[in-house]
Amino acid sequence: MITKNKTKEVVKEKFTEYLTANGHRKTPERYAILDHIYSTEGHFDLETLYESMGRENFRVSRATIYNTIDLLLDCHLVLKHQFGKNISYYEKSYNNDNHHHLICTECGTVREIKDKSIARIISNKKVTKFKPVYYSLYMYGICSTCSAAKQKQIKNNPNKL
Repeated sequence: MITKNKTKEVVKEKFTEYLTANGHRKTPERYAILDHIYSTEGHFDLETLYESMGRENFRVSRATIYNTIDLLLDCHLVLKHQFGKNISYYEKSYNNDNHHHLICTECGTVREIKDKSIARIISNKKVTKFKPVYYSLYMYGICSTCSAAKQKQIKNNPNKL
């Protein structure tokens, strides 16, 4: 398994190659954003990323974050998700195993799961003229916390259905 530090070195190298090949500037802010993303776990939205970087005393503008995310998406170092809200969520993509997302339609919580049986089915599926590199599965439903709250509400107010 590749260590977190090795992963950060590799993604920095890939990002540098991308920036050079496409004539973009190699700024400390862009590298700080990349490092921050690859230092944290899970999904994030751009406002959370902005606030998180500010808490760590690295001041970067929202515009720089938005522009850098576009570059990271273009060079495939970040993935973008829409979990049914009007907010885009992102996650690092390099050295990030395929996983599935369970999205609660009540509270919006997103949980990741890995299921080897689903992975086997997908890897065994032959798709003509296409080589899968990454996949994502979204499952929408009600989490156990929201389900319990609904059951409690029904129990306490049986006439309010």
